Amino acid sequence: MDTGNSGMSPQLNLRFASSLVIALAFGGIAHASNNPAMNIDVRHIDDEWARIKYQIKDKDEQLKEIEALAKEAATVVERYPDRAEPMLWDGIITSEEAGMASVFHQLGLAIAAKKMFEQAEAIDPRVLNGAVTMRLGVIYYRMLGFPLGFGNDGTARDYLEAAVAMDPGGLDANYFYGDFLVHRGEYDHARDVLVHGLEAPLNPDRPVWDAGRRADIQMLLASIDKRAGR
Repeated sequence: MDTGNSGMSPQLNLRFASSLVIALAFGGIAHASNNPAMNIDVRHIDDEWARIKYQIKDKDEQLKEIEALAKEAATVVERYPDRAEPMLWDGIITSEEAGMASVFHQLGLAIAAKKMFEQAEAIDPRVLNGAVTMRLGVIYYRMLGFPLGFGNDGTARDYLEAAVAMDPGGLDANYFYGDFLVHRGEYDHARDVLVHGLEAPLNPDRPVWDAGRRADIQMLLASIDKRAGR
């Protein structure tokens, strides 16, 4: 979640500084299902998420638009209650909203997003090339641990490694695993994972997300080089 709320404690703000998605969004997340109508609805949520995340710079406007998109995502879930894809995207948008919200609302929104990911996992743990598995990993390492939250790096690693196994060449799977490794101080391993992620083919169907995520990876690589004095 990309945020910088001044009312948040420095430690908590740091952990929420990067986007969870959600999004959770993830490489390969826009793969078509066997339901054309649902595909259109989910694709719209996907495209709007990418636009808000990567093209809107004003934080207040971002929050306003992500809150509206969260309501839209919830209606898509109601429309397709037995499908994992809408539930996954509802979790992604909710996790983004958590990162942009005030400190008083962040934990509640993060817990809600985690529940959505778990519900999507119960329906189909391999949905969208392991995207829900990846998002669970992300939310576990970006959330503070007990007693302030439910974060757990061991659980996060298990989920993220499982997600990479399901989508080994995925741009998002490698980005989030690499980000986790940076968080853990495993910089050499992180560099290898992130460089591998950049080898993913360009995605012409999701150009805003594709360009934005590659820029995220480049920023992480630059931070690793800075730490190494390169």
